[in-house]
Amino acid sequence: MILPVSVAGGHDAVVSAGIERVAQASLAADATFLSVAQGYVAVLVTAFVVTLLATPLMRRLALANGIIDHPTDDRKVHRRPVAYMGGVAVFLGLMAGIVMSYFAAVGIGFIDFHPSTMREEGILDLAIPMSVILGMFVIMMVGLLDDIIHISPRIKIAGQLVAAAALAVNDVGVRVAAGLLLPLEHLGVDTVTSPQGVKTIGWFIALPDAIPFVGGGLFFDLIYWTGTAIIAVFVLGACNASNLTDGLDGLLSGVTAIAALGLTIIAVSFAVLDSDPRNAQQIVLGMALMGACLGFLPHNFRPASIFLGDCGSLLLGYSTIVLVLMLGGKHGQTHLVVAGLIIYGIPIIDTVLAIIRRKLTGKKLSEADTDHLHHMLERRFGVRGAVLMLYGFGLVLVVLGVTLARINSAPIVYLATMALTAIIALGALVIARRTWWPRAQTALERGDAPGHGDAPADSPHTPGPDPIQPARPTTRK
Repeated sequence: MILPVSVAGGHDAVVSAGIERVAQASLAADATFLSVAQGYVAVLVTAFVVTLLATPLMRRLALANGIIDHPTDDRKVHRRPVAYMGGVAVFLGLMAGIVMSYFAAVGIGFIDFHPSTMREEGILDLAIPMSVILGMFVIMMVGLLDDIIHISPRIKIAGQLVAAAALAVNDVGVRVAAGLLLPLEHLGVDTVTSPQGVKTIGWFIALPDAIPFVGGGLFFDLIYWTGTAIIAVFVLGACNASNLTDGLDGLLSGVTAIAALGLTIIAVSFAVLDSDPRNAQQIVLGMALMGACLGFLPHNFRPASIFLGDCGSLLLGYSTIVLVLMLGGKHGQTHLVVAGLIIYGIPIIDTVLAIIRRKLTGKKLSEADTDHLHHMLERRFGVRGAVLMLYGFGLVLVVLGVTLARINSAPIVYLATMALTAIIALGALVIARRTWWPRAQTALERGDAPGHGDAPADSPHTPGPDPIQPARPTTRK
């Protein structure tokens, strides 16, 4: 619950505010993981129900307008045409959970916000920043346009960069580089206090003449601008990594739900410790993301009746990486961001493998193939078996990430991450040497382009009959 703080002036208001802060401190000290998590369950339930009910409606809308994925090449594992626009249902579920948090922040709703002494801005510390909502909308619309009319990759990237830039407006994730740069003070680099009152590395640049709204100088915050660049890289990487992972029925929605579970566990754990004013935002976004994915999964698991499309895959990637960045909090707890990246490891690992594989075989990075992790597992264990195995791997990464976050020791997190990265790179090289490279060499000897014809001729996932006649032709490949 929230104890209101008096805004009246005078001595009585100061005394009242002090008493209420002491009361909140007492309540925060008594908070447990279960009591904090229970207060936000309504967000998860709302996102789940809205997505569950909206998905069939989106399927009908997609079929009526010909927004359909036809199995036209060997990479497709489905035999029948399947509707897109599942991502719109997921977006509606996410928004329902987030909007509920806005009503609850002003005292209307079913959310019981955990007690905290860290909040300074009232509703702004409780509700998801508008910049995050704007980013989600931009990402969803860019993906939806690509599903419908197949827009240029440059436009997609531009939309992702706009969504990334929006995060910096409300300082979401901009302190992510603090854990990397602040230790430089031990090497003699001077640190200062920024105009916002946080420790940073920066310089004041004097101007020859005063400028309106700027004054006589500018403050260059190295950590802020480094963090902004990292945000752009993270958003681009996460959106496209999730897009690459969305290759089997129920895979991305299930993997994202598992990642959201792990990230929410970290958020709740640190809310119990009252560590950051944005703990409530982290939990709300985690619960909404998990609920939306679980609400979509019954429609998307094998055999899927609807797909996420680029609209959904880009949105899930963006939402997940925003939650990872938010874990860094106001003071830039970089080790929590690293732990979050480990939890989100399956799309990252698959993308790293794809980059290494395509470099070794001479393919373009944008060229599709049938050697993603899920493709290799699907050939061996079938679609459901491959998906369930990756779910299990995702749970292992959750355990690892949550454990590293709770240890609260950055050197251990960095060493574990480096070790995991080395294992991934070594495994990729071994697999490439045994499979992809010989195949590319054989293709070159035949005079074919590297990587073409990789799909087995007797693949069971050949295009089947087309029982769905779209109202108009779709331009989707």
